[in-house]
Amino acid sequence: MDSSKRRKILEKKKKINDLIKRASSVLDPLSPFDSFRRYTKNDLSVYLESGRGDRLSSSLKQHIRKLLKKNMEGFYGSNWPLQAKVKRKEKSSADARYIFVRELRGKAEVSTQRSCEEGCDQIAGFLHYRFTLEEEIPVLYVYEIQLESRIQGKGLGEFLMQLIELIASKNQMSAIVLTVQTSNALAKTFYMNKLGYRISSISPSKANPTFSAKYEILCKTFDFEAKSVLENDEEPSRDCVSTME
Repeated sequence: MDSSKRRKILEKKKKINDLIKRASSVLDPLSPFDSFRRYTKNDLSVYLESGRGDRLSSSLKQHIRKLLKKNMEGFYGSNWPLQAKVKRKEKSSADARYIFVRELRGKAEVSTQRSCEEGCDQIAGFLHYRFTLEEEIPVLYVYEIQLESRIQGKGLGEFLMQLIELIASKNQMSAIVLTVQTSNALAKTFYMNKLGYRISSISPSKANPTFSAKYEILCKTFDFEAKSVLENDEEPSRDCVSTME
């Protein structure tokens, strides 16, 4: 490889790494999207606020742990104790970014302020994400989206994922990537049929079909390079779905 080509490769890597650092340094990724801080539909009224893994209070950590166990233990079965340890480490990482969902009490008013104080109850859900690299592509990786059962089925999950797309675009990420358990048919249908995600070419079922994994990696790409790397099917996949309407 000649020096000119090597220099271009290094410059591209630096540009991408700077992009990730810049996105991760934003104090409140929700600030450009104040209209998304409130969700009031289908007899549900919640307020969204940002958080970081290295700034979680003890009570928040405990609530996250309980909600993860409630929603995910059944899908992992006997592997849950090991997965719980992994997730406990992930949730407190300095790279972890959160959108917390807090229910509003009564007619409490929280508009575009930066924190939810007397008017909110404890969290009823959260979305954990990170800005990172996947196959040298800058992506927003959704680690978890967990909601209490009482607020599920009310359109909030789709609302959160729309917000995540806006955050990814604002920070110049080339794709959104997430992992879903193969046994979680409801989640797969939600992401693929409703939101337009595809099984990525780096997912175990595509990258190594002989390996029986219990999860799939899904993605939604926003530019040609990301598409060529993360959706690089040699032939049209039966798992392909149309993009979100």
